[in-house]
Amino acid sequence: MRLSRELQQQIKRLALEEFGDRARVIVFGSRVDDTQKGGDLDLLLQLPYPVENPALQAARFSTLVSRLMEGRKVDVLLQAPQLKVLPVHRIAEATGVAL
Repeated sequence: MRLSRELQQQIKRLALEEFGDRARVIVFGSRVDDTQKGGDLDLLLQLPYPVENPALQAARFSTLVSRLMEGRKVDVLLQAPQLKVLPVHRIAEATGVAL
């Protein structure tokens, strides 16, 4: 995975602070492929409870992680009980790496 151990820990810490200790963070997309270069960071946040403002919460988390990565683009997908599961969620689960 093309994320330093320190950055992985910082992302997990942010998820804990923002979403609680039951949140699961999965990195997927080009960052899990060590042969690729550059690219944005794709994250799937799996939450076992409903969220009130999913778009706002995803955007906030994206901004926090982007700041850690010195402005690199971060895409965040939320998966929660009340949200529709899309094919991209299944792809992220199947190909991603949990932090």
